[in-house]
Amino acid sequence: MAPFARRGGSGLGWAYLDSLQARALAASLSSVPMAAALPPPLAPFPAPARKRWTLGRALKYLALALLTLQLCYMAATSLLIASYRFVNPSATVLMAFRAWDYKWKIARPRPLALRRVPFYIRSMLVAIEDDNFYHHGPISIAAFRRAEEINARIGRTLYGGSTLTMQVARTLFLVPVKSYLRKYLEVVAAYELEFFLTKNRILELYFGYAEWGKGIFGIEEAARHWYGRGVASLSRDEAARLIAILSSPIRFGPYTLQHSGILSERYDYLDRHYVNPPSPSELGAPGGLAAAPAAGGTAAAGATAAAGALAAGQQPAAPGLAAAAPGAGQPGAAAQADAAGAPGAASPSGTAARPGAAPTPAGAAAPAQTAAAGLAPSPDLAAAGAASGTGGDLPPPSVEPSLDPVQ
Repeated sequence: MAPFARRGGSGLGWAYLDSLQARALAASLSSVPMAAALPPPLAPFPAPARKRWTLGRALKYLALALLTLQLCYMAATSLLIASYRFVNPSATVLMAFRAWDYKWKIARPRPLALRRVPFYIRSMLVAIEDDNFYHHGPISIAAFRRAEEINARIGRTLYGGSTLTMQVARTLFLVPVKSYLRKYLEVVAAYELEFFLTKNRILELYFGYAEWGKGIFGIEEAARHWYGRGVASLSRDEAARLIAILSSPIRFGPYTLQHSGILSERYDYLDRHYVNPPSPSELGAPGGLAAAPAAGGTAAAGATAAAGALAAGQQPAAPGLAAAAPGAGQPGAAAQADAAGAPGAASPSGTAARPGAAPTPAGAAAPAQTAAAGLAPSPDLAAAGAASGTGGDLPPPSVEPSLDPVQ
């Protein structure tokens, strides 16, 4: 029988089949709700939640920013310091700051090789600024502790306990604004200086770029500015005055240092040990400077070896520096001499003349007693200097009576 055929024998046809499907679909749709026949609507794509600023997130980003700045600072200073092994800086941050902020005219510095700076001037600088320079690292913990104690007594941050290396670091890379941040950056640059450079090269940079007045940088330029001749032609008294004003070169000069108690104390110390040292007869007199034994021999013997090494441009291995008697931090050096009633009147050059001390011609070599006076201090002064361990920009404690020396 043919498909879709009626019972009478006639076929159904495609039209009839289409109508049956249409009626079946209509019945199916009428029995199901329209909403149930459609799929559920898609949910909208959620927007990203905004992260709220919290203290933890702020500290995290701040630490990241500080770390980035720190790495940039270290990279820049390290590259510059590494180059200073071979070339001299054309300018320093301090010079740029003085020219831009103070509008000073900056004289071009005249850096010298260390061997061209007279040995007694090198000895003066190390003795008064950092008497343990050749025997400690970039920093001196003892100097930091003493500076912290002095600042606590004064009530404000005045002294920083900087070593000579740290002073070079801030001269080259920092501005003269006292703060703990600058002290931290000093320490970082000081470690880099001693990593890349020798002690003698650091001392050479100090003499070449230290500030000696308004727009005056370097000892050679300072000597020409103040005295009209080079550093090699300076008398001992003139050199002592230049070294003495280093702690305050903007306010005072070689001819006005007597108006500052700290500068006067620094000059008096240099005068006693390098300009007009005691005569040999005074060294053995009661109350005078007596030879103090050093470890492994006499103080004079050990200091003589150090003096020879420094004079030859080498780093001394013997304890102490040649002519580096108690440094700037020795307690009461001038006060003890005055209290002992040491006679003497001011000479025309402004130097205290002491009986028995032969006058030293300008620019002449020191007599033999110079080394003895500077290298063989009395036992009490030597012990006080070793205990204080001062360095850098700390003044002699005897300048300020209210500040007891740190023992």
